[in-house]
Amino acid sequence: MGSPADSIADKLGTALDGSVRNLRRLSGGASRITSAFDLEARDGTRRPLILQQDRGDGLVPGGRVPIETSLLVAAKDAGVPVPGVVAGAADGLDPGWLVVERLEGETIPRKLLRDPEWEYARSRLTAQCGTALAAIHGIDPGMIDGLPRRDPLRHPLPFLDGLGAVRPCLELGVRWLETNQPPTGRRVTVHGDFRLGNLLVGPDGLHAVLDWELAHAGDPAEDIGWLCARSWRFGGAGRVGGFGALTELLASYAAAGGEAIDADRVRWWEAYAAVKWAVICALQSATHLGGSTRSVELAAIGRRVCESEWDLLVLLGLTPDDTDDTDDTMGEATPDPNPVPVVEPFGRPTAAELVESVREHLDATVERSDGGRAQFDARIAGNVLRMVERELQLGPSIARSHAERLTALGFTGDGTLASAIRSGALDDDFVAVGRALAASTRDQLSVANPSYLIDPGG
Repeated sequence: MGSPADSIADKLGTALDGSVRNLRRLSGGASRITSAFDLEARDGTRRPLILQQDRGDGLVPGGRVPIETSLLVAAKDAGVPVPGVVAGAADGLDPGWLVVERLEGETIPRKLLRDPEWEYARSRLTAQCGTALAAIHGIDPGMIDGLPRRDPLRHPLPFLDGLGAVRPCLELGVRWLETNQPPTGRRVTVHGDFRLGNLLVGPDGLHAVLDWELAHAGDPAEDIGWLCARSWRFGGAGRVGGFGALTELLASYAAAGGEAIDADRVRWWEAYAAVKWAVICALQSATHLGGSTRSVELAAIGRRVCESEWDLLVLLGLTPDDTDDTDDTMGEATPDPNPVPVVEPFGRPTAAELVESVREHLDATVERSDGGRAQFDARIAGNVLRMVERELQLGPSIARSHAERLTALGFTGDGTLASAIRSGALDDDFVAVGRALAASTRDQLSVANPSYLIDPGG
């Protein structure tokens, strides 16, 4: 009996009239699995290609391949650098499958932002992104059959409600977005996920815009705010994707035919991006928790929600109030003098020591590994165990401090606070509530990702 990879290769070979060689999985996000392969023709020539497959259980609904095919064709006609479409369901592939050209270049953000070999590409990338975005926004959304008329996460609270997630910070963010919405521009085709990781970069700069599954009609400033969101700076200092300045991006965008967009409008969309990415993290983690896709990566993503909440609160100027009596050193929670679980009656090794031993084993495995997906997953697993170690040490103190802040605000739990924020009952106390939540978010980060508090991408 053949493997799943053999079955995929057979289907591809039949539909594309050739033999599939070197089929290998590149990534597997919440909505798509991306694989590379070579198609060997009957004359022995080979063509490098990419296969994208809908998971069918992620954030993006199925049935998007015809939409993306139309988008890629329209984008190429508009001058956007994109891979050419090779085949879809109409060409005999399974529904939810799309084959495109495999172009040369790099997509890994941290390489692009740090390695000296990409210095020249970085110097050109901001202006090239502005030009590409202007071309994307020049595509008439009415000409793309089936293109969603709005961002599917435009109203995020029902998604949180559906997950049973109570996040007062996100409630506060949604409330601010509702009461501070700027005038919108004309409705255009929005890429929806324009950022490093979805940009193929060569030595001379931008080679292709990838991953169009979140495209929809919307405000052109949405793509710009998304590119500027801290989540997509990957530790780089530039506001634009970690590599560039907003003034240069907006100037190149306008020079290429885009409308004038001011910095305040971009800031609103950055706040929107923080809320949206937080909700996406919660949704992706839910695919693991619900059992449809078990993955340590997806499990870990659920603890990244507090990163976006911190970004949101910083954008809104709601950093913790230094007079908060429940706080100690900025960015550090106080270790509990009697952390749980205690040694008795279990003896040693304690739970924390067991976690430490597994983490050390994974660290050693990563060190010995020659790379690939197994190394990536092991590194994530090690990070998760570090997080658990910190929570075992700091968690009780953090929980007490959070409860004291809620009591000072007049609430007994996150649920009642979130409901009051949503209703507008706390609009007059927005700053006080925001600063209290920022202190608790900072404490969460001291467990989830302490380095996020000092990362230059902030």
